[in-house]
Amino acid sequence: MTGATASIACRPSSSVADLGRVPYSIKLLLENLLRHEDGASVKAGDVEALARYETGGGAAREIAYSPARILLQDFTGVPCVVDLAAMRDAIEALGGSAGRINPLVPVDLVIDHSVVVDAYARRDALKVNTTLEYERNAERYRFLRWGQQAFSNLRVVPPGTGICHQVNLEYLSSVVFTDAEGAAYPDTVVGTDSHTPMVNGLGVLAWGVGGIEAEAAMLGQPISMLVPPSGGSAPDRRAPGSHDRDRPRPHGCRAAACSRRRRQVRRVLRPGRGEGAAREPGDHRQHVAGVRLHGHDLPDRL
Repeated sequence: MTGATASIACRPSSSVADLGRVPYSIKLLLENLLRHEDGASVKAGDVEALARYETGGGAAREIAYSPARILLQDFTGVPCVVDLAAMRDAIEALGGSAGRINPLVPVDLVIDHSVVVDAYARRDALKVNTTLEYERNAERYRFLRWGQQAFSNLRVVPPGTGICHQVNLEYLSSVVFTDAEGAAYPDTVVGTDSHTPMVNGLGVLAWGVGGIEAEAAMLGQPISMLVPPSGGSAPDRRAPGSHDRDRPRPHGCRAAACSRRRRQVRRVLRPGRGEGAAREPGDHRQHVAGVRLHGHDLPDRL
């Protein structure tokens, strides 16, 4: 047991901090520091200072945060794999084993930024667009496939699977990780896709970062950051309608708006059936995007 771990575990809670008043997001960072305390990048003083966090304002103190995993999209992910490949060549030239070059934390690379909509409003549109995408990017995809086979801890999500933040939300965010000894720890992530922080809604602490920060974290370097400000909130557990009875509720309005959007999409995709049949394809894409942004799938019959 290291210094800060012993300090938090052995002292009465009142002598260090009232952890019951620390926001959950800060508790996740505190666990991260405790797990990575080494006396160098993370010191006992860093842990104790974070344990005394005051709700409502960040601290000027800098901490070293180590994410559980890295999320890359293809624009920033390809250069990272190129750098790993160059490191393999360099270590082989020095007489070492190329197998020693690997990401030190799990890395997911999602290919989603090269999609071009050539076909739409037809049942085979996804198949046609995906086939064309593979043809146009064959060399790049062969390289990424090689990278997935050459490096451990690197997983490539192929094109046509979904956009980066959707895949991250629905498939990649495990919420809880386990190490080789079976100990559980929170899933935290840094990603080069701007929507990475969406997984905060799942209880996964996440930051959007640049390619350099992501690559450094991939190679085991902690991310230096100021303690972020965080405010707590208490949920209102009263039954709906038990207060503000006269307050207007927007739910019906939102449902009606989405219903109107679906009708618009039907008219656009089924020309000759009602008003709107002469709309341009660009207008159609705008309506489709609006429906999907509101969390609705397009009806199968379209």
